[in-house]
Amino acid sequence: MRIATFNINNINKRLENLLEWLEETQPDVVCLQELKAEQKAFPLQAIEAAGYGAVWKGQRTWNGVAILARDTTPVLTRDQLPGDKDDAQSRYIEAAVRGVLVASIYAPNGNPQPGPKFDYKLKWLERLHRHATTLRKSGAPVVLAGDYNVAPTEIDIYPTKSWDDDALIQPESRAAWRKLVGRSWTDALRALHPDQRIYTFWSYLRNRYERDSGLRIDHFLLTPDLAEQLVDAGVDREVRGRPEASDHAPVWIELDR
Repeated sequence: MRIATFNINNINKRLENLLEWLEETQPDVVCLQELKAEQKAFPLQAIEAAGYGAVWKGQRTWNGVAILARDTTPVLTRDQLPGDKDDAQSRYIEAAVRGVLVASIYAPNGNPQPGPKFDYKLKWLERLHRHATTLRKSGAPVVLAGDYNVAPTEIDIYPTKSWDDDALIQPESRAAWRKLVGRSWTDALRALHPDQRIYTFWSYLRNRYERDSGLRIDHFLLTPDLAEQLVDAGVDREVRGRPEASDHAPVWIELDR
């Protein structure tokens, strides 16, 4: 079972890129983030023509998350992260697919920091931690996939001082990540590649993709049962280098189930 996550950075603008990648790799489940499309603007017809069912939570201009499933329709279980009924940002969606509970996550960026956006980021990650604990204790096999907007350690960002003030690498952001992962969740890419510099995002600025000046901010967290089934994980890096590409590359795992 191949599950992928891809911050598409505007699904309609990059629909051709998405469909090309789906045809090439045929993942069983795809978590998308940053749709940048309101609910009725989601390109369902094109997605279904490619062989995928979908559930999604759109939002005009920013945010938006979706889950696609090959040859089936995901069973929606939740389209909002609990813990703040006034939070109107579309950043979390959850569905059951082939016996696995899958969440597509688009955590807040948090810049500029310090300030209200950074405070929101930390509170949102704390809400995610509480909900993740609830999911884990349910006993269900769970995959938490998406753009967490945290580069957890120094090897998750290219050697530089230029990001020192960025919310993605602040001590508070990294502490929130460590608390979320705890002892029960497995960071899939790092479990299989413990010492490798792996990047999933390259800014459009200053030829950072061409220079491989990237960050690893797109992650998979697995419950213990699924961690035992993890057989492979990687990044489809070259997708980032295509014309009109997202600034993220697709990330994927394979489970033996």
